[in-house]
Amino acid sequence: MSLLRIAVPNKGSLSQSASDILRESGYRQRDDAKQLTLTDSENSVEFFYLRPRDIALYVGEGTLDLGITGRDLLLDSGAAADEVRALGFGRSRFRFAGPTGRFSDVADLAGTRIATSYVGVVTAFLAERGIDAEVVRLDGAVESSIQLGVADAVADVVETGSTLRAAGLEVFGETILESEAVLITRAGHLPDGFEVFRRRVEGVLVARSYVMMDYDIAEAHVSEAVALTPGIEGPTIAPLHREGWVAVRAMVPRDGSQRLMDELYEIGARGILLTDIHACRL
Repeated sequence: MSLLRIAVPNKGSLSQSASDILRESGYRQRDDAKQLTLTDSENSVEFFYLRPRDIALYVGEGTLDLGITGRDLLLDSGAAADEVRALGFGRSRFRFAGPTGRFSDVADLAGTRIATSYVGVVTAFLAERGIDAEVVRLDGAVESSIQLGVADAVADVVETGSTLRAAGLEVFGETILESEAVLITRAGHLPDGFEVFRRRVEGVLVARSYVMMDYDIAEAHVSEAVALTPGIEGPTIAPLHREGWVAVRAMVPRDGSQRLMDELYEIGARGILLTDIHACRL
């Protein structure tokens, strides 16, 4: 059986989180940041640690079967690769920014120069809106490009906006792109072994989003309790030694679980426990 060849970011904001999710999915991962490849024969996979910006190109041309990269990098590359699963980490927003008070809408960018590290993403965004502007490629920080006379506006990742404000800039207009880490394949092609890999990763993602809730409740209030905790396929209900009481177990969303405990307590549930889930298959 051939090995599934998977590209993983070798550095940057996506690297550690990508390795973490793979490790939690049961795959071996490198211990040395200088290691470029790793073969996990037991799971029939081989990992290649590459520059995040190059991953979509390797996957798109079929050199590698799967890759983890940013949606921004995938779209910017123009590679023949498809996003098949968002992974829920490495989230970022791309926005336009310019000198305070100069721009109020993306239409104001017509005829200007825009500095960015993501030429493909910005060019496509402008073309969709019929805005004719010059897009200037700059690698790395772009905030100083306006002061240096290279550009009139910038397009960059915005988190708090503090870096832009320090450079005398403000964001304006609609968001260019909401990005996060994604799993990608060659366009229109799912390699052998993909479904097993996908199920493992999705099992970890679901486990991160849910917790296991256990509680005891009087049989008279079971219907109310089950309405609050329907579980995935339905909760497990077992009789207790205490007459007229049952034990209930169900997976519930992690977000809001504390509020849910309060609501269960109000209808008479006791012994309410939350337990982390490390992996699952649904």
